[in-house]
Amino acid sequence: MIKNQMKLAAYLIGTGMHVASWRHPLSSPNASIDINTLQKLAQIAEKGKFDLAFVADSLAINHESHPQILNRFDPTILITALAAATEKIGVGATASTTYNEPFTLARQFASVDHISAGRAAWNMVTTADATGQTALNFSREQHWEHDHRYERAEEFIDVVKGLWDSWEDDAFTYNKEAGEFYHPDKVHELEYKGKYFSVKGPLNIARSVQGQPVIIQAGASIPGQRLAARTAEVVFTHWDNIEESKQFYQNLKSQLAEFGRDEDELHILHGISPIVGKTEEEAYEKYNELQKLMDPYKSLKFVSGYMGNVDFSKYSLDTPAKEVKFPKVNSIQSQFNEMKKIIEEEDLKVGDLYARFFGAARKDGFIGTPTQVANEMEKWFTEKATDGFMLQFPLLPRDLEDFVELVVPILQKKGIFRLDYEGDTLRDHLGLKKPDNHFTIENLQ
Repeated sequence: MIKNQMKLAAYLIGTGMHVASWRHPLSSPNASIDINTLQKLAQIAEKGKFDLAFVADSLAINHESHPQILNRFDPTILITALAAATEKIGVGATASTTYNEPFTLARQFASVDHISAGRAAWNMVTTADATGQTALNFSREQHWEHDHRYERAEEFIDVVKGLWDSWEDDAFTYNKEAGEFYHPDKVHELEYKGKYFSVKGPLNIARSVQGQPVIIQAGASIPGQRLAARTAEVVFTHWDNIEESKQFYQNLKSQLAEFGRDEDELHILHGISPIVGKTEEEAYEKYNELQKLMDPYKSLKFVSGYMGNVDFSKYSLDTPAKEVKFPKVNSIQSQFNEMKKIIEEEDLKVGDLYARFFGAARKDGFIGTPTQVANEMEKWFTEKATDGFMLQFPLLPRDLEDFVELVVPILQKKGIFRLDYEGDTLRDHLGLKKPDNHFTIENLQ
């Protein structure tokens, strides 16, 4: 594998990331629960030699959110089906540390890792919930505070990773002559006892060919960064400009040494929503098509989920955004703080907010000709603002197909993206080593 190689992940969300994508003539509104469509998307990304096909999650209905997340599959089950329809590309899914039990989650993702032959990834989240509805689905009266969620997550991931090491790689001997199914000295009980969890173990499934599923995180807060520096192997980010992205990149990478880790043990992927056309004008025509399908107040309801669930309907679209009163949020704090800072610094109107924060055109250069988009990606990559990209295509499958056909060959020609897969597991694709079994290490000490 080329060491200095861009990493690419495809964010699969039915008809696309744009809030009005489901209304486009090319879309199938039920794409989020059409397994054939979703499998086709994963296959297109695999054709483009992507590292990962990724599926996000939410655990409650917010009627003001993106329509495609109101009706969708459980992501862990979905990525199992995506794995069955592909051969090489990694498959990753979000699962919450706040509303799951470690044993169940460890077993689920270990199962997907076996079914996919070592291509699974777990996006570990503490669950952002602006409305507080999620807690009510899990017999709780309120959503836990941010730092409380991260404190629990610190224990949660230690339990999960410990359970994944229950069996040493050669524990199962399947020796018919001797009547030995497994070597009893090579299975280990976790015996974990902490503030939040008491888990005996062992897990009732062997280690996979890649050892453990790849760990993904997206937290940019101080507790989130610390947890990522200790445990994550991929981090998703979404910064407003290249300079902020560089600052985050350098800051997070600098924290790895504290935990005895090298910089190449963690890959940072910046989220973008590219639209390409044969000409720059054609690309913007595609963008404007989507914008025309968008109800301005419905789009603001989507923004509200990131801004403390503000009722934008009581403001006219030409109201200066600085006049809006935003409460303290118990959701994605880093994103809220960044959006609030932009509102304070720029002369934005309420009607500008969706396009400014979530539109494909934002303030970056990822809309234009294939060469323009590829050059901008190369700039962010070579200037160490990111190790690669989480591609959140506005309209699916159109924008994914265009990217694979038109942009990927340019990245390959530049020598910064693979011509073909050189290994079989997700760790192979990402250049990550197979984790040592910590029980084996302890026995050697």
